[in-house]
Amino acid sequence: MAAILQGMLASSLMILMLVGPISAHSHGPDFKVGPWKDAHATFYGGADGSGTMGGACGYDDLVKEGYGFNTTALSTALFNDGKACGSCYEIKCAKGNKWCKPGARSSIFVTATNFCPPGGTGCCNSPNEHFDLSQPAYLQIAEYKAGIVPVQYRRVPCKKRGGVKLTITGNPYFNLVTVTNVGGAGDVTSVEVSGGKDLPWTKLSRNWGQKWETNANLVGHDLTFKVTTSDGKTVILQKVVPQNWQFSQTFEGQNFM
Repeated sequence: MAAILQGMLASSLMILMLVGPISAHSHGPDFKVGPWKDAHATFYGGADGSGTMGGACGYDDLVKEGYGFNTTALSTALFNDGKACGSCYEIKCAKGNKWCKPGARSSIFVTATNFCPPGGTGCCNSPNEHFDLSQPAYLQIAEYKAGIVPVQYRRVPCKKRGGVKLTITGNPYFNLVTVTNVGGAGDVTSVEVSGGKDLPWTKLSRNWGQKWETNANLVGHDLTFKVTTSDGKTVILQKVVPQNWQFSQTFEGQNFM
């Protein structure tokens, strides 16, 4: 009997070794679609999406990071000091408007990746709820010459290909972690990191947008990250970063959806 139990234990350990790190989700309902609301939309950047990279959310190459060009900058009322970065919206040109593109798809799905500052035409001044879309996104629903169109929008779950991505930059005394390609609610509200007994769970603080900072020494540890979104759901990326990691590398774990 003892020999049988030892054999079963050995088999179980072998299975765990083959499976490797495990990512765990918190329990709870999936992110719910929000109600339709009224707003206005303009566009920025070039027809090829140029001029939309980077921005106030801390993202760099939107294509490599999984966002593409279906993106938008948010007005002050929606941006929420960067806390809305990564949130996703369904937007459609308001019915009856002459500038809605004939035969265009009924709606587009975009991710918030930038901030539309107040001033200028006043479109993005508070309390206006306004979307400054990338030009490729805008042209899917409205005519170029319109400039600004009334739209309807609602919050929707973010559906991303692949997993949550973490890029670590900085130095041993200051670590900046960019969190990208987040599914579900999309907008990250909390990031924590652990590296075993020598590095207990440490909460990172928001530097700006979706860049999170810590002065903890992460070098030489295999790192587990805990990422929480605005709907309270959490994903634990178990040992997603190996012990021999280097700065400026990007690591990918499981996603929310």
